[in-house]
Amino acid sequence: MNQIILITVSGEDKPGVSASLLAVLAEHGATVLDIGQAVIHESLSLGMLVMVRDAEAWPPVAKELLFRAYELGLAIAFNPIEPNEYGHWVGEQGKPRHIVTILGKKLDATPLARLTAIIRDQGLNIDVITRLSGRIPLDAPEPPTMACVELSVRGTPADADAMRAAFLDVSSELGVDIAFQADNVYRRNRRLVAFDMDSTLIQAEVIDELAKAAGVGEEVSRITESAMRGEIDFKESLRRRLALLKGLDVGVLERVADALPFTEGAERLIAILKRLGYKVAIISGGFTYFGRRLQERLGVDYLHANELEIVDGKVTGNVIGEIVDGPRKAELLREIVAKENLVLEQAIAVGDGANDLPMLGIAGLGIAFRAKPVVKANARQALSTVGLDGILYLIGVRDRDTLDQFHRA
Repeated sequence: MNQIILITVSGEDKPGVSASLLAVLAEHGATVLDIGQAVIHESLSLGMLVMVRDAEAWPPVAKELLFRAYELGLAIAFNPIEPNEYGHWVGEQGKPRHIVTILGKKLDATPLARLTAIIRDQGLNIDVITRLSGRIPLDAPEPPTMACVELSVRGTPADADAMRAAFLDVSSELGVDIAFQADNVYRRNRRLVAFDMDSTLIQAEVIDELAKAAGVGEEVSRITESAMRGEIDFKESLRRRLALLKGLDVGVLERVADALPFTEGAERLIAILKRLGYKVAIISGGFTYFGRRLQERLGVDYLHANELEIVDGKVTGNVIGEIVDGPRKAELLREIVAKENLVLEQAIAVGDGANDLPMLGIAGLGIAFRAKPVVKANARQALSTVGLDGILYLIGVRDRDTLDQFHRA
């Protein structure tokens, strides 16, 4: 009868450990059912679940493994596994898997303890924990701008709504962001990212900047905030604000466009995504006049926004064509996905306002970025504590993946 053994190895990491031990198993015809290894600060932890043809075949294997471990200065232990235990373990592989990502300006033990307690209380099991952010030198002249840890978990949450509420509480109290995603083939194969423009790609609401120049800043700002909170219809809010800008000289638009500040991490994020083969879109309730500037500077593939009507060098207070509101944003995202021969699960959508929710809701990864409370509460994912390039962690990109190939913007 087959004998199943769990082998655990620990000690100082060095080249050739796995090769030496596996050579023994190969020589005796053992079958490796599972294997996993982690190294933290040159300390090795290696586990192998192996099967030999019968109980009598195991002692010589164990003897030689003990000798090899001794030569390598490692501790090794053997734990027999009963067939029913193995059967239970195999059955676990059918459970849903999820990725939990925690990130912030820094991470200490407190948020990690709170997060893992929530995972435990929801009946989920942690399989793997990985640090995605880079190692921190003790003598670094500047502290790192982001820290991130990713957890692979197995199972179904006991109460998904309660889990999400608990994540939001931790985020609010401790200044971190927590994302919970299904671990499927689409998570590893996103191919399109669509951004809102104002207060997402850029750190401004353009229409508010125009209003300040026109002397109606406070009035327009009140309407903008009300619209972003979802209190009034976006189309109506846009018409009201544009009416206040009637007669504005096009030269003012030029000056505002020249001064638009990028959001932290925007340029780095898009540069990396473009090199990874992503298509990039701006789908905005703002204006194409300003979107074209960003399109040129960032290499954006698609731009959809509102077209300001300008006659004799003056803003008329009207837009040309259909207004890009929330439902239209979702429709445009669907059109781009179809044109690129993708599925919605391969799309990422990022925005901050209530009119972004339809787009965030249909994308495979919808992210409320530094969003209004109503948006953050209704989006599946939210980022508030880091820059836009924190999105790279949500798609599993490690700092070491970009360190040698891409420069920080």
